[in-house]
Parts: sequence; structure tokens; C-alpha cells
Amino acid sequence: MGAVKAVTSTQLQPRANILGIELDRLDMRETIARCEEIIAGRSPSQHLAVSATNIVALHNDPKLREVARSCALVSADGLGVVWASRLLGNPLPERVNAMDLMERLFEVAEEKGYRIFILGATDEVLEVAAARLRKRHPRLVIAGYRNGYYGAAEDDSVIDEIRAAKPDILFAAMPSPKKEYWLAQHRERLGVPLLIGVGGAIDVVAGHARRAPLWVQRSGFEWFYRMVQEPRRLARRFLVGNAKFLYLLAAALIGERRRG
Repeated sequence: MGAVKAVTSTQLQPRANILGIELDRLDMRETIARCEEIIAGRSPSQHLAVSATNIVALHNDPKLREVARSCALVSADGLGVVWASRLLGNPLPERVNAMDLMERLFEVAEEKGYRIFILGATDEVLEVAAARLRKRHPRLVIAGYRNGYYGAAEDDSVIDEIRAAKPDILFAAMPSPKKEYWLAQHRERLGVPLLIGVGGAIDVVAGHARRAPLWVQRSGFEWFYRMVQEPRRLARRFLVGNAKFLYLLAAALIGERRRG
């Protein structure tokens, strides 16, 4: 991938308020450029990917909203959020999906020599994912990886392991809101410039889970594809979460119409 022009802080637009949640008005290219700027600055910074169900979770959890406000980058992970932004007259440029962002950052890291660390998933998944990444990106520096199955008593040793690896990017392959809370709580101690939560994306890299076909992704129904794959784990989260998101959106649109 070719060099990407950095986006300086003076070029960043004010965030868009979508149903009470502030998101960056950046497309994928600009998000990658902002990530490079963050890495160059060396100050620990967290990225947050926001889907429709995440917006509901943020509405329900004041502490999680505090985490969101503290993040250096907040992107629209799902098309539902982008569509909502347009209906509300505060349009975001495009979806910046966490899986796509991660894949692009692998390319940038290989090109620029950034060191990466993966935290989360199982040992088996991590071994396979690392092997596949080395084959796909021969010059990618995988500084380390560690499974996500540990308790709070092991936090210090996990942090020490990550610090010793000196990564430029930490990918947290853990569920929400665990990854958001953990990264926010420990980001200063971790000392990693760029911290990104990627959920189950490493399972996809390892081939242990399948991503939806491109046409499904573009249709906005990738969530449904994922739910069909893991109904017990995801059915309630997506069906209830998306219904609540639509309720929040409808209430906001009705409120705007009455005020107008």
C-alpha cells in the first residue's frame, strides 16, 4: 500500500453527534492517516469502533460513555450508524469497520515497520493467526501475542509482557465492553501509542470464523450473518440491541420534527 498523507490535528473536523455519541468525521484513508499521526506522537491513544448495538450500550452505561469521550478516535463500525447520521442531518463520510481497519493497519505496519501485539482469543487461535499473518505479511513485526483468558490478578503480568514487547499498536481481541474498559484503565501503564479493540476479528484471521461476503457487508446486514453463525451468543445482543437503536433513532427524528 502506498504512503498515506498524515492528517494533522488542525485538519480534523469537529466530531458528529449521533444520538448523543460523538464520532469522528473521517473516512478510512483519513482514519489510517490519523492512526499514523498517533503512533508518531507516542502518547497512548485509544480507538473505539461504534456499531448500532454499541450506541445502545453507551446510552445504558455512563461509565462506558466516559471511556468513549476519552478515546482519541471514534469510528462508525456499522452501516446503521452511518445511515442514522444521514437521516439526522449530521452525515459521517463512511463506515470505518474495525476488521477492515485492522487489515489496513497490518499493511501499514508492514510498510512502516510498526510493531504489533495481539491480546485476546485463545492460544490456538493466536498461533494460527500469527502464522497466517507472517505468510501474508512477511515483513510484519509481530512483537508478541497473549490469550485473553486471565483474571484481574494477572493484569500486572499481562501489562509487563506487553510493555516489554514495545509494540506500536495493540489489538485487543476481547468482547465488549471488557476490551474498552481494560484498555482505558491500563492505557497509560501499557505505554502503547495506538490501542484498538477488534473483538472477534482475530478468529477471522485464523480462519476459525468466517466473515460475511462483501455484498452482505455492503448491504448493512453483516450483523445478521454473524448472528446466524453464533445464535446463542449473538441473537439477543443483535436483535434486542438493534431494536433499541431503531427506537432511539425514531425518537430523535420525531423530536427534531417537532422542534422544526
